[in-house]
Amino acid sequence: MPKILVTGGAGYIGSHTCHVLAENGYDVVVVDNLSRGYQHNVPRERLRVLSLSETSELARIMVEERVDAVVHFAAYIAVGESAAEPELYFSNNVGGSLSLFAAMHEAGVRKLVFSSTAAVYGTPESVPIPESAPYAPVSVYGESKVMVEKILAWLDELRGLRSVCLRYFNACGAAWQAGLGEEHEPETHLIPLLIRAIETGKPITLFGNDYPTPDGTCIRDYIHVMDLARAHVTALEYLLAGGTSDRFNCGTGKGHSVLEVLRAVEEISGRKVPYVWGARRAGDPAELVANSSRLQRKLGWAPQNAELTGIVTSAWKYTTRRSD
Repeated sequence: MPKILVTGGAGYIGSHTCHVLAENGYDVVVVDNLSRGYQHNVPRERLRVLSLSETSELARIMVEERVDAVVHFAAYIAVGESAAEPELYFSNNVGGSLSLFAAMHEAGVRKLVFSSTAAVYGTPESVPIPESAPYAPVSVYGESKVMVEKILAWLDELRGLRSVCLRYFNACGAAWQAGLGEEHEPETHLIPLLIRAIETGKPITLFGNDYPTPDGTCIRDYIHVMDLARAHVTALEYLLAGGTSDRFNCGTGKGHSVLEVLRAVEEISGRKVPYVWGARRAGDPAELVANSSRLQRKLGWAPQNAELTGIVTSAWKYTTRRSD
């Protein structure tokens, strides 16, 4: 089986993707500096602790390990933090990616799956969002992903680097049986924050109840992390089979409001979520839902865990298992 290098493989989506790669028989080596990831998410023998800025060392690892392709997750992801520290985000997300691509060129590795985001679209003109929607990011985080996508388009033309960019929506859920789930610090994702509010009794702040939606709260496309992991493996197999560069949305095609998610957490946990209302956050669109028909049609991927109750149940079981 091919050997795959996974950057950021000790993080949330990266660790789940490594789990699915291993289940499918792939040999995996993980590069992570552990600034946002956790060593316990990766078998020790697979982990190489280094930063993407170490170009020569990355190239050496790829050559010595005989790497066939790369799955690239290593990035900072918090929209609010990106506004407070734009230099950090451009340096890490864009500069780190450039170093990785230079190392791939040096090592002769020419296949890459890139972790992109729906944030490249900003506030969309229509929903569900097709891949043909224009770039219109409203955050430094989103802009950093746009920049990397554009770099990859040039490297496809000039270097023969074949890539698939997966623009995914709200990653959530857990592979709790494998001991994998969300543990961001600080946590910014809705479902674990709702669960944390139950555990601590400290109310969560919900941002905005005056949006033009049925219940006044934002609607998002919540996709189970294991479905995202499978999408990365599917994209990888497409490239290894000789596929050309492409970009795909990755979501369920179904939106849920903040209050719908809150009620699902209350239903699964059997407890009330303490919360207070806050003002809208700048740049938060009323609705973000993916049109993932191209990914389903061209690569044969489809979400297997699209029901909200199942997603919330997996997150709840992961959290309660960790607490036991």
